[in-house]
Amino acid sequence: MEERLQKLMSAAGICSRRAAEEYLAAGRVTVNGVAASVGGKADLSRDRVEVDGVPLSAPAAHTYIMLYKPRGYVTTLSDEKGRKVVTDLLEGLSARVWPVGRLDMDSEGLLLLTDDGELTNRLTHPSHGVEKEYIVWVRGEVEPASETLLAMDELEGEAIRRPAVSVIRAENGGGCLSITIHEGRNRQVRRMCAAAGLSVTRLKRVREGRLALGRLKPGQWRRLTEKEIRLLRE
Repeated sequence: MEERLQKLMSAAGICSRRAAEEYLAAGRVTVNGVAASVGGKADLSRDRVEVDGVPLSAPAAHTYIMLYKPRGYVTTLSDEKGRKVVTDLLEGLSARVWPVGRLDMDSEGLLLLTDDGELTNRLTHPSHGVEKEYIVWVRGEVEPASETLLAMDELEGEAIRRPAVSVIRAENGGGCLSITIHEGRNRQVRRMCAAAGLSVTRLKRVREGRLALGRLKPGQWRRLTEKEIRLLRE
């Protein structure tokens, strides 16, 4: 059956669908010896698809990892500034995986990594609205700021879904909040807090979709169970 090349490449663990479009635009993909274009289709049962001259084939099984990302690591596969990258922490893992979404260098907590492009697309595309819950330690007036956050449907001119917000602790000059968002834009929670008059001192992601960080400690990782993989797909 013919399928879009972006889908075939992501399913084979080459890259995400978004990155596959860049591969295609750069002329790095051929179908039966002819350069392919974005939106092109192929059937692996009859067509020879090559990426950088290497035949495309689906992997026997995908890899799914949950990592407790510590502060000080960037969520990329390499960094031109020489900073530590999250894949440095995956000692003993032979599969090539990539981070699902982002978690900025100063933040910590749950980060998923996989070689499954389809699942990556499902978890990161804004149309799916996958929940991401954070515990946020802040300085500022917590109670009034929490009301501002609850009513927030726009951030710097861009529409967002209103977050779920609860106060874990409020004290003079600061406290701790639980904030759940549905998008995952760059430094979104930090920017939301700043717009509500709060300064973030620590930010930890504790849940994505129906998966919770659990007992993992900073720098530790584990493979997802079959049940957890099903939960991510639902």
